[in-house]
Amino acid sequence: MKCDEVREMMPDVAAGVGEATSGMNEHLHTCPACAGKLEEMRKTMALLDEWAAPEPSPYFDVRLRARVREEMAKPQPSWFQHFRAPALAASFALMMIVVGGIRRYGHTPAPPPVAQVTAPPGTAVGDLQALDKNHDLYADFDVLDDLQVQDDVQANP
Repeated sequence: MKCDEVREMMPDVAAGVGEATSGMNEHLHTCPACAGKLEEMRKTMALLDEWAAPEPSPYFDVRLRARVREEMAKPQPSWFQHFRAPALAASFALMMIVVGGIRRYGHTPAPPPVAQVTAPPGTAVGDLQALDKNHDLYADFDVLDDLQVQDDVQANP
């Protein structure tokens, strides 16, 4: 037998419920660790056999009945009291979800319009404002490209 198999049988043998098999006896003679463990278990069982449970106090039953009567006399909680804490937690969770949704997807006021300051034409800032204002018109204006090509042809005949 192996140590694991012997250890499984030890509590029954130590308590006197089961009997040691011949294989277990052979293993106990060859394995001092298992033999020592069985002896310790037998000592523990003998000590437990000597122990006597203390008697309850003579007024234990009287006090127990009085306590049960007190508990029975208390008003029983209504069905709402059982669900009060979960309902409160659910309402707080719902409130947090609503507030979070409002903050994330709610209406945010538009920023105040930026006052446009127009610089006088002919200055660098005025020219840049005119180019920015008419960007689409200048981007599609092919005539400027044709003028550039004609100027190059006239300059280099």
